[in-house]
Amino acid sequence: MEIRPIVSALLRNKTGALLIAAQIALTLAIVSNAAYIIRDRVAISSRSSGIDDESRVFHIAVDSINTPSDPLALQKQEERLLAALPGVESVSATNQVPLSQSGWNMGLFLNKAQTDSSADIAFYFTPGPLVRTLGLKLVEGRDLTDADVEVINVRENEHRLGHVAVISQALAKKLFPGDASAVGKHAFLGNSADAPEYEIVGVVERLQSPWAQHGEAGELSLITAIRPIQAYVDYVVRTEPGQVDRVMRDVEAALTRAGNERLLIDKQTMPETRNQRYRADNAMVWMLLTITVLLLLVTASGIVGMATLWVNQRRKQIGVRRALGARRIDILRYFITENVLISSLGIAAGTVLALALNQLLVSQFELSRLPLPHLLVGMGVLWILGIVAVYGPARRAASVAPATATRSA
Repeated sequence: MEIRPIVSALLRNKTGALLIAAQIALTLAIVSNAAYIIRDRVAISSRSSGIDDESRVFHIAVDSINTPSDPLALQKQEERLLAALPGVESVSATNQVPLSQSGWNMGLFLNKAQTDSSADIAFYFTPGPLVRTLGLKLVEGRDLTDADVEVINVRENEHRLGHVAVISQALAKKLFPGDASAVGKHAFLGNSADAPEYEIVGVVERLQSPWAQHGEAGELSLITAIRPIQAYVDYVVRTEPGQVDRVMRDVEAALTRAGNERLLIDKQTMPETRNQRYRADNAMVWMLLTITVLLLLVTASGIVGMATLWVNQRRKQIGVRRALGARRIDILRYFITENVLISSLGIAAGTVLALALNQLLVSQFELSRLPLPHLLVGMGVLWILGIVAVYGPARRAASVAPATATRSA
């Protein structure tokens, strides 16, 4: 098919063609970046926390109405009580849990002469089998044991915060890049003269921080063996499969029946904690999905409306071509080719606009550059959308009989 007559016809009616091209360009720029952000947020919110089978884990925070006479004995009593409940596989007291958005963040140093920390870490401590309770995968060394646990008063002895540690694999690679093993190496919690020194005894495959930051920062975690003497405790409980709801009720009832004036602060299953952490990300995904669908619908409607207008304006032209021997397929091909030319112009402009918008997002937010496949998919979607949208009006134009089309008003 000759392209020149189509181009000439478009140049005589530039306004409509340019409006459709501009709409396609804007849609491509927004949709391609929105699709990339959607994929990025979905990948972030579905990251593993390191916890095996989160559906079997919950955490419950308790405090005392009045200061207990012996907080240490109270902790041990409650651990035994909870561990004995039917359906409970493991219980650990801890200061924080992954994805909870609240916890301890500390600077870790390889030597005390450093002025800047080697890594900012999520600082977990526990007197119990936290690795087993969370279901973390130990890839090197050993777990913490009862013999490693230090009993401390956190408020009065903050410089004593354990002496051995299990760290995440991401932290091991950051602290000792290129080394085959981190086990047996040492690190300091701070660079002061009395900063605690840790011997690394084990490495777990993954343990996210309570804040689950994007990128490497959310994977740098350390667990040390401490039993703090305090009334507030956050218990993590792993249950048998399918028992988490019942066990959570039983744990709450058992703590209440114990008669130690315990006050429930919070309780959550790990899926609930995950949903709460990624609520904003999931809301953004749905918002961008809605915007993407609406933009595609508006663009398709614009193409249909403009094509229908052009068909009505060219009825006599169509009739003349039909009378001169043009087939229905020729009329259909004409309008589809015309739309492909307009779409191509819009896509070319939209590609430039999409890259510019992505550059702005990269400079302002924690995003990487728009991958080429996302842009190519967006271009393909807009081309297909243009063809599908124009097909109906073009088919109606091709079906008009020559005598009807050339009839004077």
